[in-house]
Amino acid sequence: MSETNSSATAEGAGGAGGAPSAAEAAAPHRYTAALAARIEARWQDFWDADGTYEAPNPSGDLAGDPAVVERPKKFIMDMFPYPSGAGLHVGHPLGYIATDVFARFQRMTGHNVLHSLGFDAFGLPAEQYAVQTGTHPRVSTEANIENMKAQLRALGLGHDKRRSFATIDPDYYKWTQWIFLQIFNSWYDDEAKKARPIADLIAQFESGERAVPGSTRAWHALDAKERADVLSGFRLAYASDAPVNWCPGLGTVLANEEVTADGRSERGNFPVFKSKLRQWNMRITAYADRLIDDLDALDWPEAIKLQQRNWIGRSEGARVDFPVGSEGDRITVFTTRQDTLFGATYMVLAPEHELVDGIVPAAWPEGTHDVWTGGHATPAEAVAKYRAFAAAKSDVERQADAKEKTGVFTGAYATNPVSGEQVPVFIADYVLMGYGTGAIMAVPAHDSRDFAFARAFELPMRCVVEPSDDRGTDPATWDDSFDSYEAKIIGSTGARISLDGLVVVEAKTRITEWLEREGIGRGTVNFRLRDWLFSRQRYWGEPFPIVYDEDGVAHALPESMLPLELPEVDDYSPRTFDPDDADTQPETPLSRNGEWVHVTLDLGDGPKKYRRETNTMPNWAGSCWYELRYLDPHNDRQLVAPDIEQYWMGPREGQPTGGVDLYVGGAEHAVLHLLYARFWSKVLFDLGHISSAEPFHKLFNQGMIQAYVYRDSRGFPVPAAEVEERDGKFFFAGEQVKRELGKMGKSLKNAVTPDEICEEYGADTLRLYEMAMGPLDVSRPWDTRAVVGQYRLLQRMWRLIVDEATGEPTVADTAPDENTLRALHKAIDGVRQDLDGMRFNTAIAKITELNNHLTKAAGPVPRSVAEGLVLLIAPLAPHVAEELWRKLGHTDSVVHQDFPVADPAYVVDDTVTCVVQIKGKVKARLEVAPGISDEELEKVALGDERVVAALAGAGIRKVVVRAPKLVNIVPV
Repeated sequence: MSETNSSATAEGAGGAGGAPSAAEAAAPHRYTAALAARIEARWQDFWDADGTYEAPNPSGDLAGDPAVVERPKKFIMDMFPYPSGAGLHVGHPLGYIATDVFARFQRMTGHNVLHSLGFDAFGLPAEQYAVQTGTHPRVSTEANIENMKAQLRALGLGHDKRRSFATIDPDYYKWTQWIFLQIFNSWYDDEAKKARPIADLIAQFESGERAVPGSTRAWHALDAKERADVLSGFRLAYASDAPVNWCPGLGTVLANEEVTADGRSERGNFPVFKSKLRQWNMRITAYADRLIDDLDALDWPEAIKLQQRNWIGRSEGARVDFPVGSEGDRITVFTTRQDTLFGATYMVLAPEHELVDGIVPAAWPEGTHDVWTGGHATPAEAVAKYRAFAAAKSDVERQADAKEKTGVFTGAYATNPVSGEQVPVFIADYVLMGYGTGAIMAVPAHDSRDFAFARAFELPMRCVVEPSDDRGTDPATWDDSFDSYEAKIIGSTGARISLDGLVVVEAKTRITEWLEREGIGRGTVNFRLRDWLFSRQRYWGEPFPIVYDEDGVAHALPESMLPLELPEVDDYSPRTFDPDDADTQPETPLSRNGEWVHVTLDLGDGPKKYRRETNTMPNWAGSCWYELRYLDPHNDRQLVAPDIEQYWMGPREGQPTGGVDLYVGGAEHAVLHLLYARFWSKVLFDLGHISSAEPFHKLFNQGMIQAYVYRDSRGFPVPAAEVEERDGKFFFAGEQVKRELGKMGKSLKNAVTPDEICEEYGADTLRLYEMAMGPLDVSRPWDTRAVVGQYRLLQRMWRLIVDEATGEPTVADTAPDENTLRALHKAIDGVRQDLDGMRFNTAIAKITELNNHLTKAAGPVPRSVAEGLVLLIAPLAPHVAEELWRKLGHTDSVVHQDFPVADPAYVVDDTVTCVVQIKGKVKARLEVAPGISDEELEKVALGDERVVAALAGAGIRKVVVRAPKLVNIVPV
């Protein structure tokens, strides 16, 4: 929004170009934007040339000073940025500046700090740009990276640039492919509770120690394809024909997490359909228990932990088999309320359930209720029609608590295993294949959805949990179901077992034991988490290091053939379809390069013809392990040297699972990236490649910088910079517009670039403003007019130390007075605590308070105090701190100076102000010793003449003392 910044002009904001003003000519060394630009460029060049931010490793090509390696270490990370063609706006660097400030503080407190930044550069935006313009994705992506690097460098971020990389670098994604092969060549041993090499499983099959599942044949009797099929059922990375989220409008399949609540693609807002396709998956479900349990060892926000626990969704219950049909088939259900088995009066299968086709009879059984058939002539017709109806809904829509319950009778009956009763089997859209077994036993008296369905289809209800209210035990008279874990079981006696009289918990234990003895069920744990869909029908992603032989068996490429680089293609776009046409199949860009797809390779048994996998990995792949690449970025022999990984990320006191010391990023990655990265780390840990079982020990979610959006009468955003404010109203091109607070971005026409702010005020001012806006974890609105406040702070600090006419320091080699010592050491104590706790806004407030004290003090600032002030602000405003440090006569960089330590004698006040209240109103303020006791403080307060006068002889009913700061007197 346009504004006149007269205050900034009066202080000499001064742009980097143009003729100097009269004020600038009179004070050529005044801190202006032009001077800031020169200072910042000079120190950025110095830091690069000097290698100021290079963190030494204990070994390898980045090994450095052993004395530095002996220091305590800190590994500080930002979440991977994606190099957008739009560049940065001022909201993007918030987290980067915060981690930079924290990293600088850690260096000054004696740590060897690893802080670098790479680029997550595969993905859809670059590919879409390539489709639109014909520009190769690498060309546009690398140009975006260079632009972003320049913008970040201008902010003075102290990254170890030797460690930077992009996920699109072949020497990086070589190891992404290598990790995929480790996962492909592994299985999860449920007894050992860890991943093991697939070779160990093969050895068990070969020796007969483990029987071939689903077969009476020995391992050696199976052919190569049969063996591959068996192993696929165990591998942690496997291909399968499974229900997937197919998005014809994008021409690709999507992970569950990439589908919105209303069943559309997160990117592009296209319809998403369930379809069966052969895709690569990661068996993340094998780690469900560990992914939940290990959250307890992490220093993460509780809200993020809760989101992960809910996403994984662990629930304890039992699997129970219900015989169905005459062919020995069984419907297996998972239930957390096995105590209510006697109340199961019907069953429901997901429409996609594999048993449906096999149990549907040719005709409706005699006596079938009309409401059960949906008006269809045969069960097959009813099922087919209903399946088509359900397929048009998203999973979220199917789970929604709709008023009208829909479904259809299959024509089949199952047998309740505890009562022997025949119960009808329905299909209904509220049961999903993605949870449990895709089948439920319906207990309408004690489940709201089952109750509503039973009412709609006139199904029987049976009370088996005694209500604690006065509703009685006939569900036909109820308004809704009843459920309680405190109640007793009733009506649950059969020929072989009785649960009557037991409370729910006891009944669950007894029925589970009985089911296991009878061989018709077992206690089990179920998870909401599904295996991770790992295929994308895209060009701009990591190629799979997999080839298929003529029998369709998948083979891993040997490490010597990595990296498998992306080939050139003429058309980067996957084939897209009518967004509403669910009956389509993906066609990938890589499949169009026949020379690359069809190859002759020698994989150890002579040259043979193979077909390459033409899907690519999802954009999450490269960010699943990038923390490890920062450690040993040039290692082309192994993923990471063990001693280097152990040094930076290994377990230690307080961090039992190891990991990055501080990881900062947005809360929007609570599930996707963080869950996937944790899974990859656990596999690598199990296989002995790393010592850290978790990638990120401490997680901090920064808030968002918001901005005002201005919309015209049509609701379209207008350029915020061109909006004028008049009498509290806002106008664009003479038309009144509405203002709302929202995100900052190019599409909303309210983006402010860091380049603009740096040009007008300097990078240090921008850094200070973003850190001073409020607590780091809280979202806050951007206000360009408020930036000048931090600019003035730097100008006043500069004037305290530098003569604006000569550029020489003005400090005095004299001892500070006691008041100044107290102001300095209180600031040191407070700022030190605030920076350590990432409370940057309050740290800046304390620095400002000290600066104001020194500004008001008479005479020049003592040198020791000026040096303390410069060291305090150095992590926050590093360029001006470096310049002032040199002007104070030092020849070494401020970056590695020791952060000041407060003298406790000057931190504690001689006296503390105590407020005395009578009936809640302040009547006196007393100066008392900080250590005064409650008894002594009460005596002093009651003897104060102002208090005596205010009481006017009234008796005292009660005195509340909170020494040393409060006395509250309650008169009679």
